[in-house]
Amino acid sequence: MGERKDMSSYWMGLSENNKIDVAPGTSFGQALKELNPALYGKALAVKTGDKLWDLSAAVPEGGCIISVVDFSSPEGQEIFRHSTAHLMAAAVKKLFPETKVAIGPAIKDGFYYDFDRDTHFTPDDLAKIEEQMQELARQKLPFERKNLSKQEAHDLFAGLQESYKLELLDAIADPSVSIYSLDGFVDLCRGPHLPHAGAIKSFKLLSIAGAYWRGDEKNKMLQRIYGTSFDKASALEQHLQRLEEARRRDHRRLGKELDLFSLHEDSGAGLVYWHPKGAMIRKVMEDFWRNEHLQNGYELLYTPHIGKAQLWETSGHLVNYNEYMYAPMQIDEQDYYLKPMNCPFHIKIYKSSVRSYRQMPLRWAELGTVYRYEKSGVLHGLFRVRGFTQDDAHVFCTRAQLEGEIQEVLRFVLYILKTFGFSDYDIYLATKPEKGTVGQADVWEEATQALQHALETSGLTYAMDEGGGAFYGPKIDIKIRDSLERTWQCSTIQVDFNLPERFDMHYIGDDGREHRPIMIHRALMGSLERFFGIMVEHYGGAFPPWLAPVQARVLTIADRHQAYAADIVKQMRSRGLRVDADLRSEKINAKVRDAQLEKIPYMLVVGDKEVENRNASLRLRTGENRGPLAIEEIAGIMLQHCQDKSAEL
Repeated sequence: MGERKDMSSYWMGLSENNKIDVAPGTSFGQALKELNPALYGKALAVKTGDKLWDLSAAVPEGGCIISVVDFSSPEGQEIFRHSTAHLMAAAVKKLFPETKVAIGPAIKDGFYYDFDRDTHFTPDDLAKIEEQMQELARQKLPFERKNLSKQEAHDLFAGLQESYKLELLDAIADPSVSIYSLDGFVDLCRGPHLPHAGAIKSFKLLSIAGAYWRGDEKNKMLQRIYGTSFDKASALEQHLQRLEEARRRDHRRLGKELDLFSLHEDSGAGLVYWHPKGAMIRKVMEDFWRNEHLQNGYELLYTPHIGKAQLWETSGHLVNYNEYMYAPMQIDEQDYYLKPMNCPFHIKIYKSSVRSYRQMPLRWAELGTVYRYEKSGVLHGLFRVRGFTQDDAHVFCTRAQLEGEIQEVLRFVLYILKTFGFSDYDIYLATKPEKGTVGQADVWEEATQALQHALETSGLTYAMDEGGGAFYGPKIDIKIRDSLERTWQCSTIQVDFNLPERFDMHYIGDDGREHRPIMIHRALMGSLERFFGIMVEHYGGAFPPWLAPVQARVLTIADRHQAYAADIVKQMRSRGLRVDADLRSEKINAKVRDAQLEKIPYMLVVGDKEVENRNASLRLRTGENRGPLAIEEIAGIMLQHCQDKSAEL
């Protein structure tokens, strides 16, 4: 079309070679429909640079190059689901006009809205709200945007008696704000939104929960309605199936059914009680963890559960982490705190003697139990607790050793994760937060570069997490993906130049002078409790044989087979296998079913023929029947599976 000289004209394009002139006041949607009807059919909004626009917004004077935002992008999904939240709020106000509305954001795979209503919502109410949402969607009612001054917006929401919107409005510094309306429902919102509610066809309201206004327990408890929405009915159906599978695998339910652990509010919220079977799995995890660390050049530590206030003042925790620490206890008129982290204790051990460069690197590991305050509203099974054990370690090294140690930790963590069944993961490099950090900027930069170079040298793909570092240093976070395609933050590697400075740590270099060590904080599984909960859901309670609390059960057909069953158990246990026997006077089918419900990997059925031939009929929890096999052969199969640490039987 040639070079454009009149920059005051109106035009829009998908690129410099694909653009059209438009009349003043033409909307992005109208222009896109003319320019590319196929893209227009998919568009939820458009983007110019970093700015998102409603399709109904007018093309600005001077023209612009746009990109189309559709449901395939995270931004498109957020717009779609945020619009669905507004649709839900409009339906609630239609049905229950006395209700006050708070906030309604999009979240991963869905949305929620918080409501203030004297009467509790019920499942029947959700069905009515869904029906009303469908009715509003069928009418293809538009999402209409207006820009108002703060005073105009204040007058509007005051007239509507929407006190929560007024509080949100007061926190906005800009002199003007935008609002969106849908069928009489008005919301304070930046947008953008879908052009009309008719684009929202596939949605489902999922649950009702309590939520304190602004997450503060001192504020009023509101009612939060969760929902999800998709651009296609098939995608919604698949998501609902995944949610149902997630409910079936919920570690809280399976923990009770399989007798693994329990939580007792009357004895202290967020504190875990490990039952014998859960404790056995934990023992296997810990034994493997310790053995692998010893083989990889680590030494083991044990440290106290409490420390004086001075320790936490020096480390910076009392200033930067106080909200997660419990109130001090008085001992000998001194303040002591339950430890939220293990690192200051490891530093004290380091400083207990003079260190030489010849000792470096020092790799110290501890399964250390820590205590952190979490609000009662966020406690969730094993995933958010108040007392937990970290698979913690700290590496003290020289600057010359730093990158090599990071690479070695990366190798080690990926090996550990793969062994436990997690070979799919995402890696993030988290940089300095904007506020609440310790240490100089140049030290942070050096630490960040060391982590980044180690990732690149290791050939690992990663993304940046700007501002996601700890208060004392940048870090690498590894988020595993489970069998339901959910991601979990577990492993972390953090470079710390600051605590060695704060604690005045030294080693004697080859020049005979004092030098400052570098400290690497590192966790492979993170919290044992949380990692265990993730594994319960990842495997649906059907742990691989090497982790299963009971690896095999001998099932007797009649009472006369009990002595032979006891002999098999004794033989198996002598080989280090975890085996028990079901000697009840029940039918064999009932015993098999019970063992399958307990998700025991192997079942050894013994009757008259098995006693005579000194063998057992091997069945798997999958239902496969391998028939009669010699006890030695069955033990060999089990031991090989345990050695391979395979999830397959």
